[in-house]
Amino acid sequence: MNRARVAVLALLAVAAAWGSTFFLTKDLLTRMDVADYLAVRFLIAAVALILVHPPAISKLSRLDRGRGVALGVTYGIAQLVQTEGLRHTSASVSGFVTGMYVVFTPLLAAVILRHRIGRWAWIAVGLATIGLGVLSLRGLSLGTGEILTLASAGLYALHIIGLGAWSTPSNAFGLSALQMVVITAVCAIGAIPGGFSLPSGGGDWVRVIYMALVAGALALIVQTWAQAHLTPTRAAIAMTMEPVFASVFAVLFGADQVTARLLIGGALVVSAMYLVELAPRRKIEAEVQHLGQ
Repeated sequence: MNRARVAVLALLAVAAAWGSTFFLTKDLLTRMDVADYLAVRFLIAAVALILVHPPAISKLSRLDRGRGVALGVTYGIAQLVQTEGLRHTSASVSGFVTGMYVVFTPLLAAVILRHRIGRWAWIAVGLATIGLGVLSLRGLSLGTGEILTLASAGLYALHIIGLGAWSTPSNAFGLSALQMVVITAVCAIGAIPGGFSLPSGGGDWVRVIYMALVAGALALIVQTWAQAHLTPTRAAIAMTMEPVFASVFAVLFGADQVTARLLIGGALVVSAMYLVELAPRRKIEAEVQHLGQ
């Protein structure tokens, strides 16, 4: 099995881990502030990564450190915006709207790299937009939760593009550790205005630790390593199962119900995601080459 295929399978595992966090986070947010929860979660993840290999960050070049800070700030803001959005919508809808990063990734990559966007990409955008409307429209307007989550999807797309361009097998761990430290700092700054609180019980601590270590530290290491072997578009497509996992977990273990809107809207969004990858396109369209030092 070649490394690219292993990388795709690894990203599917990451998608499952991320998908499992939506209903857990939705429940935690009834007892914790968004920024407080994220600061605690990513602090645990950052400490874990540093303890595993303390010299990892110091071994990064100055250029990689700058890139790691930029990636961490982008991801940290995306987390704050997405998690605040989750307070105002269901876990299932949040999962599918977050999955729009799969459509945004090739579109933003095309804009950044000044590549022409093909008609299939526009068809995918149309499908995704219709799906988003079915999932999220309240009358003639989007709800606050869906708007915030859609904004976070754009930030995640930028993170995927940057990670695809800058990560290599040799800097993957150090880049992951530095990102986690920066993400923690961003979330801690967000927590300052309202004061700071910790999880209230043992069950909440178990959930936060799981999301910190499995869906946080381990997932970011795997994602960073995998993206060193894949283009951003292919990586984003490999993670299209995240909203599907999020919906399944939310229905099985959370309070979400299976509705016609969820099934139809979700199917349209997922169809758009796969169309971006499966439709014919120029070889270089929506791809970012890995950049050297």
